[in-house]
Amino acid sequence: MSTPTHDDPQPGESRPGDPRPGESRPGGPAAPDASPENSTAASAPGSVGTADMDEPPAGGSFARYLLGKIGGAATSMVLVILLGFFAFRMLPGDPVLKIAKERPMSPAQIAELRSQYGLDKPVIVQFWDYLVGIVTGDLGESYVYRKSVSSLIGDYLGPTLLLTATAAVIAIALGLWLGQLSAWRRNSLFDKLASSTSLVFWSVPTFWLGLILLMIFGGTLQWLPTGGMITPGLDPWSPAGIIDVIKHLILPVISLVAVVYAQFLMVMRASLLEEMNEDYLTTARAKGLNEDEVRRRHAVPNALLPTVTVVFLHIGGLIAGAVTVEAVFSWPGLGKLTFEAIRGPDLPLLQGTFVVFSAIIILMNLAADIVYRFLDPRVRRA
Repeated sequence: MSTPTHDDPQPGESRPGDPRPGESRPGGPAAPDASPENSTAASAPGSVGTADMDEPPAGGSFARYLLGKIGGAATSMVLVILLGFFAFRMLPGDPVLKIAKERPMSPAQIAELRSQYGLDKPVIVQFWDYLVGIVTGDLGESYVYRKSVSSLIGDYLGPTLLLTATAAVIAIALGLWLGQLSAWRRNSLFDKLASSTSLVFWSVPTFWLGLILLMIFGGTLQWLPTGGMITPGLDPWSPAGIIDVIKHLILPVISLVAVVYAQFLMVMRASLLEEMNEDYLTTARAKGLNEDEVRRRHAVPNALLPTVTVVFLHIGGLIAGAVTVEAVFSWPGLGKLTFEAIRGPDLPLLQGTFVVFSAIIILMNLAADIVYRFLDPRVRRA
């Protein structure tokens, strides 16, 4: 064991010429400075320990996500356009022969009418004209109405939006409200009544429910109008006309709401039940929040995430599902227009309404994907 000499540095001492903290020996690397400033710099953003887990990973930008979803929606729209042309060509019946039955026509007149509608052209040529018309906004001329399909859709779109928007707002508000109350009071009498009633309405066909309501409230009791949108002769923008439109709205809106709200209720109830036993709710109660605040401020916002997708999907389906309701109540919308086009068959009108309905559903799906990404950080990190 050697004894230290005066040349050996004692603990805490340094030889003359030794580098100070933060300096480096000639030819050697600099010693890291252990100061708090450098410690903070060492854990700068981008390091694993301080990465923001709510932000998407590298390469997961919103622009790339949006382009991917738009590409999927465009692909679906192309398939819809293809299906909309070839599927309706397989329907039984010849529109020209049906027109010929309504008034006497010679074979030469029938051939001229077929040429006028372009039905004498090869299928490939008809398909090309169909594609050019969609791109330019010219969907052809209706065989039945003898008007532009685009103008017909524009005229009938307003009543459909009025009907479906009213039904959607009521169904969403009613379904989400009853769903969260049913889940929070699970196994209670309220929960059993709400769940069983919604299951019954969910199983009922919309047109059947519409017919029952029509017979009871329009026929037997005669409380409400049985069809149409407004009584002939009334100005729809006058006070009396607005009240009359509301009366005509009641039965078709109830028919749509009764089926759709039940789906929202069951989805909201199931989503909230999954959140009931989470630790963050126990923490919220421990902070002194009452049950209403725990439900409203913590449980319901998290349970809304899967419900948002269902809401957007069913808004698109609600517009498409209005076909039967509008036919039952003679509501002058796209649904009634489609039903009359099927009876033709009015091929240009069928193709036009089919493309419009499908485009609405595809746009609602795209909106659901975009909104869901903003609401759920897990989707942003996926």
